Amino acid sequence: MEIHRTPDDRFADLPDFPFEPHYAEVGGLRMHYLDEGEGTPIVCFHGEPTWAYLYRKMVGPLVAAGHRVICPDFAGFGRSDKPTDFGWYSYDRHVEQVSGLLDTLDLRGATAVVQDWGGPIGLRWAVEHDDRVDRLAILNTGLFTGRVSKGFMAWRDFAERNPDLPVGMVLQGATATELPDAVVAAYEAPFPDAASKAGAATFPLIVPTEPDAPGAAEMAAVSDALSRWEKPALVAFSDGDPVFPSPKAGQVFCDLIPGAGEQVVIAGASHFLQEDRGEEIAAVLVDWLAS
Repeated sequence: MEIHRTPDDRFADLPDFPFEPHYAEVGGLRMHYLDEGEGTPIVCFHGEPTWAYLYRKMVGPLVAAGHRVICPDFAGFGRSDKPTDFGWYSYDRHVEQVSGLLDTLDLRGATAVVQDWGGPIGLRWAVEHDDRVDRLAILNTGLFTGRVSKGFMAWRDFAERNPDLPVGMVLQGATATELPDAVVAAYEAPFPDAASKAGAATFPLIVPTEPDAPGAAEMAAVSDALSRWEKPALVAFSDGDPVFPSPKAGQVFCDLIPGAGEQVVIAGASHFLQEDRGEEIAAVLVDWLAS
């Protein structure tokens, strides 16, 4: 299997990202994660085509409030190794890789924070490790069980036609704020060429578009497990996400999860709400965890 490992110098002097890298060997790949602070663990799952950099605005406030913050990079993203074969990537394999990474940390009493593809992956990790997870925080995500919108199919078609995915353009188009060039460059840092983008380009292609497609049954099982989740769950969706529109997309989780309270609406944010309103979301999390 051919693997791309992004050179370390691509990650030098990224804006507002002073964090030291940590690594674990899982399934023959070097997996990267941030691990900052001490206290009750908060595990933050990114989506596509982002990486741990997405959570940089939240790490400091959460650590200051007495928490340990862990942000893994999925295989194919960030500082983690990147298989270049599209066929290597699947929903099951992403879950296996990140679960193997988190197993090395032996977490207890964790809060799982999920967004975008971090939802299907992180929520599955949480329900399959419910002895280690005490709380869920669900941001702008969904579970894909075979029904998708026309808008998603347009995005899927674009990704299929553009395997050299324009990461910076995707981020600019999915945030309410205008990202500075240096921030765009930080999101593009893990992907120096088309081969390194196999994981990012594949994610839209592995969303189940039929009920019998790979991954649909597994995500339905996650939904079923969440319908019995009695522990606390925070649901916070932005008001400007065209992928998961407010308030309907968030209300799905509020209605599904017994432990969920009333949906929190993050105003003035688009799909990547951690980029648009990261400090605000961190404050919401801190208050919620304290209560």
